[in-house]
Amino acid sequence: MDLEAVRTFAAAAEAGQFQKAAADLSITQQAVSKRIAALERDLGVRLFTRTPRGAELTIDGQAFLPHARELLRAAERAVASVRTGRRPLRVDIIASRGAGSGLMRDFHRAHPEVELDVVMLFDVGAAVTAIRSGTIDASFRAVAAPGRSFPEDVESVRVLDEPLQLLTGPAHVLAGARSVTVAQLVGHRIWMPGIAPGTEWAAYYDDLVAEFGLTIEATGPNFGSDALLDTVADTPALATFMSERTRLVWPAGHGLRRIPVTDPTLVYPHSLLWHRDNPHPALATLRAYLAAAAPAHDAAGTWRPDWVLPR
Repeated sequence: MDLEAVRTFAAAAEAGQFQKAAADLSITQQAVSKRIAALERDLGVRLFTRTPRGAELTIDGQAFLPHARELLRAAERAVASVRTGRRPLRVDIIASRGAGSGLMRDFHRAHPEVELDVVMLFDVGAAVTAIRSGTIDASFRAVAAPGRSFPEDVESVRVLDEPLQLLTGPAHVLAGARSVTVAQLVGHRIWMPGIAPGTEWAAYYDDLVAEFGLTIEATGPNFGSDALLDTVADTPALATFMSERTRLVWPAGHGLRRIPVTDPTLVYPHSLLWHRDNPHPALATLRAYLAAAAPAHDAAGTWRPDWVLPR
């Protein structure tokens, strides 16, 4: 199917006249007629009926119009996908309130000239697929996960080891502590309904349970962070883990406590993933920014799973 004929059809449908469509497209009226006639032959239907006032869509023309517009939008997206200097840098983060989002906000403040498009994909598998297809340019993820290896064309680098904190309500037995050791958490119920089987964060918490004998529950539906905060605030027997950089706001009456975890400090590793052949100029800028801002990894007294790549 000739894309220019489809574009001409859409222009004529919007204008309601071949003559006006010709002017909008900077071609002759004869060229408009020829393109639409060729398209009608390809489709085997009439798309327009000539009237004294111009051209009206037939029933078949009305049915074809939304698909024609989608074809044109798809063509625009295809062209934009290879014009890397003319489109935003597309970066995937896990959550809008997490560390990846914070890193991208900091990057945007440091480089306001870089146009960004931030998306949220579900897990590392979806992120790797999107990186390889060119749908996104980079992703913040925990790298890697047990039993999973990345394709050779996907690169990664550690950018942040983020400490976990214990979040409790005011009536929790540990609420008054200035810090808690991992050993002190044994026997306490830590509720994390957002853990999804098969994800990199599920693998992280599985290893955490296996290593230290903690009780982490993922039961019940995940109604989001607000519902989680409400439940923890009202339930003395429950606590949850929150990453140090997770931005949260709750009502003053909740009285929630964020308590550092020590001996060892539990850190969640964040890495940047990208395709080794991605030519987007802003990707190099982002990588350089993160390299300059990244603190040291695997500091003494910290714990992270063995499967996280040490780069």
